[in-house]
This record gives sequence, C-alpha cells and structure tokens, in this order.
Amino acid sequence: MIRHATAADRAQVEALYKRVAMVPDGLARTPAEVTPDYIDGFMARARSHGVEMVWEEDGRLLGEIHASCPGIAALSHLLTDLTIAVDPQTQGRGVGRALFQGLLDHVVAHMPHITRVELFARSSNHKARALYHSLGFVDEGLLKSRVNNSRGVPEDDTFMGWLRPQA
Repeated sequence: MIRHATAADRAQVEALYKRVAMVPDGLARTPAEVTPDYIDGFMARARSHGVEMVWEEDGRLLGEIHASCPGIAALSHLLTDLTIAVDPQTQGRGVGRALFQGLLDHVVAHMPHITRVELFARSSNHKARALYHSLGFVDEGLLKSRVNNSRGVPEDDTFMGWLRPQA
C-alpha cells in the first residue's frame, strides 16, 4: 500500500536505505553514508516543502520516494533531489513504478504550483531510465563522469525532467 511518510517511519526508512545501499550501485550512497543526519534531512525537507511516500506491506516499509523544493523563490515551481529506494527483495514487483506514479499523481492533484520534477539517473542504469521515460520524464542533458560507480569507475549521469501535463 502506498501512503505518505510520517515521522514514525524514520527508523524503517533508514533501515530500507541501508539495505538498498548494500547492493552495488543500488544508491549513490554507500551504507556508511546512510546516516541519521542524511535520513533526518531529506525527511524534514520533504515534510516542509516537498513530498515523501512509502510502500508498506504488513507493517514493513519496502519502498520510499521523496523530492523537495530547493527553497528559493526562483525555483519554487520545482521538485528536485528526487530519490527512490526499493527493497532489493521487492524489486521487479512494480513498487518503484507505483511510488513514482503516486508522487506524480500527488503533484498533479495537490501541488498546482509544481510544474517540474527533476532527477539524475546513471546513464548505464537502462532499466531505471526506461521506467522514468515511461512515466513522462525526458533526457535533458548528460553530465560526463559525474558519479563514480561501486568499482570507482566514473560514469555519466543523465539529467531528466518531467513537466506537468497541460490541461
């Protein structure tokens, strides 16, 4: 079931991110970088000026997605810093697609001031990029050697954006 995250989800969100970070290139962060400050930071930003949703089954969080506004007037129409984490044992069941669709549906229905959502995806992550394309994201640029993969090899990042559909 998809629902909005609450402060009570904090420990489970951290545990989820640690599980996903254990998978090579599962996140841009290593397990050691999934710190309480990191979790508290993005949850607070999403709660105050963004959106955070989770996928829960039998009281256990198996997926999370969040994005937030940068906090300056010139970019108040934008959700960025988008990150999604899906439990490695749950991947391939449509949880990621459902979380993304839930986030975009929430933006359309409840955040009329948001006209753009953006994210970065490793260029080599064809499966994720195909999902993002199917949800309406388009490639907007290539950032050469932006991120090191789990083997320490630089990879390109694709900058992707979604624009609110015109009524």
